[in-house]
Amino acid sequence: MNTTQTLEQMQGLRLSGMYHAYKSQLELPLNQQLEGHELIAHLLQSEQLTRYNEKTAYYLKLAKLRLPATMEQVESGASRNLSKQQLATLAEGLYLGNGENILITGATGCGKSFLACALGHQACLQGYKTTYLNMNRLIEKVTLSKLDGSYIKLLNHLEKQTLIILDDFGLQPLSQEIRLTLLQLLEDRYGKKSLIITSQLPVAKWYEYINDPTLADAIMDRLTANASRIELKGESRRRKKSLNS
Repeated sequence: MNTTQTLEQMQGLRLSGMYHAYKSQLELPLNQQLEGHELIAHLLQSEQLTRYNEKTAYYLKLAKLRLPATMEQVESGASRNLSKQQLATLAEGLYLGNGENILITGATGCGKSFLACALGHQACLQGYKTTYLNMNRLIEKVTLSKLDGSYIKLLNHLEKQTLIILDDFGLQPLSQEIRLTLLQLLEDRYGKKSLIITSQLPVAKWYEYINDPTLADAIMDRLTANASRIELKGESRRRKKSLNS
């Protein structure tokens, strides 16, 4: 079998990483081409890397993160009430394996959504299915699914996500329908899968915001029992960006 047939077979089997790596090898002078075990290892590593990159790109596309943020871009320091060690721990993603929640609070513009999206991006890099929703979008999805009969399908889809980001929690009143959906999400995910919530309201005021004693007890118990809290400080990132532009 000649090299052209080998390349065609690789394309036919959709081994694009191996195809491009092998093609690159063939374009080198003979004395620079890898042979035997080294060549096989190189082709396999190239295929593995290509599949990882494709999977990551696919997960990022499905996540629909609001901001193109990465963990390297997140500012830390005493003025932010966020240390480098905290960031490093979050970047490891152990909370995802443990099914822990992260509750991010702070004033408007301080970078809550940016941090949440950076964590979502990191989760995708680590091979975890992620979904970003602001509360308006969640309310819209629940309302529409109730109308067209796809509510159970929506819950099943969300249950499969290792990480769900709920942004802007506390900006609009909650209907009984949304309270029950939140409780169901938390019940399905408790101790198994993670939720990141961002809010301008401090966690102490969430009970009052939910505005239903029975459901608030159940929601807050499941939400906070296995959660890390981050209270971001600092000036508005939007105002800072505007002044620097």
